[in-house]
Amino acid sequence: MSLLLSRLVLVVLLAITGYITRPFQLSNPFYGMGLGAVLGILIIFLESRIRSVGPKTLVGSVIGLVVGIILSILVSFLIGNFNRSKETTSVLQIFSFCFFIYIGLLLGSKKADWFDPANLLALFGEKGEKKSYKILDTSVIIDGRIADLTETGFIEGGIVIPQFVLRELQHIADSPDSLKRNRGRRGIEILQRMQKKPELNVTITEIDFPEVPEVDMKLIELAKQLDAKIVTNDYNLNKIAQLRGVKVLNINELASSLRPVVLPGETMKVFILKEGKEYNQGVAYLDDGTMVVVDNARKLIGRNIDVTVTSVLQTTVGKMIFGKHEEE
Repeated sequence: MSLLLSRLVLVVLLAITGYITRPFQLSNPFYGMGLGAVLGILIIFLESRIRSVGPKTLVGSVIGLVVGIILSILVSFLIGNFNRSKETTSVLQIFSFCFFIYIGLLLGSKKADWFDPANLLALFGEKGEKKSYKILDTSVIIDGRIADLTETGFIEGGIVIPQFVLRELQHIADSPDSLKRNRGRRGIEILQRMQKKPELNVTITEIDFPEVPEVDMKLIELAKQLDAKIVTNDYNLNKIAQLRGVKVLNINELASSLRPVVLPGETMKVFILKEGKEYNQGVAYLDDGTMVVVDNARKLIGRNIDVTVTSVLQTTVGKMIFGKHEEE
């Protein structure tokens, strides 16, 4: 009710102002009143449209409007220097003024992504700085190890979180499935933890590609636009991004490469956790999750024993170490 009253007061005040001042030397004061009322209605219309516009689009429109006004002033100045009739010059100046303001508003609102902070930094920053951007996908956020990795200082540059990844994360957190819901909430907690670290430069970007339906393809297009790398542990995204010429940092590959190198003949101490598939085998695990299959250790479940490494097998999911226990 208060908003409606405020709008009505605005229209009445502008109508009264038009009646008193009679702009453009109007002969009839009622024409000025009508012009003031029309101006008030136009202002209310613009205000209602602005309320539904996002902040990014609004900023882009304002910047486009300023650029359009500057260009129109320059063009009007050039037109005024030509030896033409006064009427022709005025028409051309008015046309150029309206044209450049309209184009500025149109481009500013339609291309508001140009004014995204991450995009501006990538556009005007140094070449090495652009390449230092790391875009996180949903899988690596839910995984959680990225938070520990960034705290070690091995990940340099800015961390970029796309808005469409946040939407996917929120969708998972709202899932009726309890397992998915817990994973989504864990991902949100990981992001909150990273944002609280002052040494980390975490940017939420609203750059989107509405014509691209898949999130993985959106990530690839964003990485191309920002000249950034994608951080993931998704095998399919890893391969597709490499085919598209986008660099990928795979957390699983990093973890696999950091596992200690074990050579046949070495001795290690392990804790036998359970029995193996074959006769008289015991199974142990290293701190990094590597499975150790030990011969002659079935009866030693629940004990720490010394094992001699006999072979190391590299599989698609990691390494498997085979050893034997020398019975006393």
